[in-house]
Amino acid sequence: MFQTLYSYFWWERLWLPANLTWADLEDRDGRVYAKASDLYITLPLAFLFLVIRHLFETYVATPLAGLLNVKEKIRLKATPNAVLEKFYAATTKHPKQADVEMLSKKSGCTVRQVERWFRRRRNQDRPSLLKKFREASWRFTFYLIAFIAGMAVIVDKPWFYDLREVWKGYPIQSMLPSQYWYYMIELSFYWSLLFSIASDVKRKDFKEQIIHHVATIILISFSWFANYIRAGTLIMALHDSSDYLLESAKMFNYAGWRNTCNNIFIVFAAVFIVTRLVILPFWIMHCTVVYPLDLYPAFFGYYFFNFMMVVLQSLHIFWAYLIIRMAQKFITGKARGGLGMARGSQSHGVTLVQGEGGCIQTWPMWLGVDGGCGSALGARWMVCRGDPQTMKLECTWLPKSWRVLGGEETLVIAMGETEAWQENGVPLTKPPGFSSPAIGGGGREERP
Repeated sequence: MFQTLYSYFWWERLWLPANLTWADLEDRDGRVYAKASDLYITLPLAFLFLVIRHLFETYVATPLAGLLNVKEKIRLKATPNAVLEKFYAATTKHPKQADVEMLSKKSGCTVRQVERWFRRRRNQDRPSLLKKFREASWRFTFYLIAFIAGMAVIVDKPWFYDLREVWKGYPIQSMLPSQYWYYMIELSFYWSLLFSIASDVKRKDFKEQIIHHVATIILISFSWFANYIRAGTLIMALHDSSDYLLESAKMFNYAGWRNTCNNIFIVFAAVFIVTRLVILPFWIMHCTVVYPLDLYPAFFGYYFFNFMMVVLQSLHIFWAYLIIRMAQKFITGKARGGLGMARGSQSHGVTLVQGEGGCIQTWPMWLGVDGGCGSALGARWMVCRGDPQTMKLECTWLPKSWRVLGGEETLVIAMGETEAWQENGVPLTKPPGFSSPAIGGGGREERP
């Protein structure tokens, strides 16, 4: 049975055009062709990448984080509570109000204490800033080296300038040593990303990332089997051209270099849109869909390769939508004189000062956490501009009717409006009679 499945899997009609067999791709006269067995080496290389990554993050990324002053926020730990911990692990990390009241009775805690416990417990599970920085540093280093190496592999080839050359003589196209190593390294890296995805920082597009890694591994492997190497090298270099920009923007964001991060992100957004939404579909995919039909009838491999390209392109469209929204927020924030802020960015000299006790907390920070400041929820707050270290601040009190509702990550002070973001996709309700008086820098006002 296994032999039968093996024979069907490697049937020439699945992988090669009509009238061609695997015998036509055997090495001869000094010409070397791609073979499926070549890819066996990518699995041990993937584990080698994991070892190299660990060493890089320990001995390169961590000292670099120290040089860039990447600081971890102090997180208060949730007090041990068996009832709440069981609900947190088995049911949900975000209990509804009815669940909170039920847990309050079971645990003997007040409703406020249960809410605070879940906030602190969720914060404990969030990855540290150092972990995010180290991960971004590793990916930035690989993508930058891979892009430079990829360009070195293809820039002097005729198919880099004339896409019809991609199919000249196909599939009897010999393999170059530079193409072999480019493929092996890229495929090994994506295997390593797939192996480590469970321990890496889990982002909101986690499922899309898995689909992307699997689709990329399938595309690289199939293009090697079917000798689509010329097209494959173009596609890999195209993808690497923008990825290192995104990772560098993340690094500067974690280091607190907000303006640098925003500027790099805008450049990344432009490169991403041009390469993934223009060059890839209208040049590369046109090359893989249209030009092969001038040489041979369509076969299974032709349809499969282009189907996987469509899957990849669909992910690009999804990510482009998110990127454009983010870039729009950055641009809007600059247009508002630095007060408009996007999720995950830093305010420009804007500080929130709690009314009770004169406690100062600089945005972004989870405002519902106790820590010498008392609970922020329901407290009176003022918005201030200036330097909280020297206490040279110009402040205005927020109205009594306003409550600080911020989500787990972000509170936005923009043009005098306090605005709550979504917490895990669930909108947070604004208080009744929500109004937005102008908050200016006209000097300190006394609390009413």
